[in-house]
Amino acid sequence: MKTVLHKANTRGHANHGWLDSHHTFSFANYYNPERVHFGVLRVLNDDRVAGGKGFNTHPHDNMEIISIPLDGDLEHKDSMGNVAVIRKGDVQVMSAGTGIYHSEFNKNTDKEVKFLQIWVFPNKKNVTPRYDQITLQSGQTKNKLFQILSPNSNDEGVWIHQDAWFHLGELEAGCQETYKIRKPGNGVYAFILDGDLTIEGQALNARDGFGVWDADSISISADSKAKVLLMEVPMEV
Repeated sequence: MKTVLHKANTRGHANHGWLDSHHTFSFANYYNPERVHFGVLRVLNDDRVAGGKGFNTHPHDNMEIISIPLDGDLEHKDSMGNVAVIRKGDVQVMSAGTGIYHSEFNKNTDKEVKFLQIWVFPNKKNVTPRYDQITLQSGQTKNKLFQILSPNSNDEGVWIHQDAWFHLGELEAGCQETYKIRKPGNGVYAFILDGDLTIEGQALNARDGFGVWDADSISISADSKAKVLLMEVPMEV
């Protein structure tokens, strides 16, 4: 088993006034040659956008883009004609493929919106762009690891063009889980959204990141009430 630890206070940070963003991996003006990606997981940004502000229309191509709101309302518009507002409990995915344009704005003027922006390298290039989103039901993530993303369109959650599986868990103190790797050779990157966890003997706190690979499974124990996002991804880019 191999591991890598990224403590919350070692992340890249950019504060543009309207946008306060922490970068787990190299992004924009933050570059760390040892933290460019974890397998095909290329971007993990922890974003806070001021009321009424947002990202103007900009392009993407050949990337799987996942957005997970943590608080507030994020309005999305894209060149495929999609207009949607995503909120806490939603999961949004875009396959950029041959190319798309989109914008993201905080729909509210009186409070900020918080969300995770995640980019994953696809296993197929130049696919037809697509958009999807789901809303999780109350209790689905309580004291278990609930699947929110997979490679399969008929499986639980959204799907992307990659052999990746994402799970969310909201665990009470003392709850223990074992996550089994879905595909041999994949690794798992855990991002602690809240609380305190121990994963494979490593104590972790809010906004810490912890990668594990060359393993068949990983053990997770909640040291307090905690919320975690597990991202299983291929390690070969």
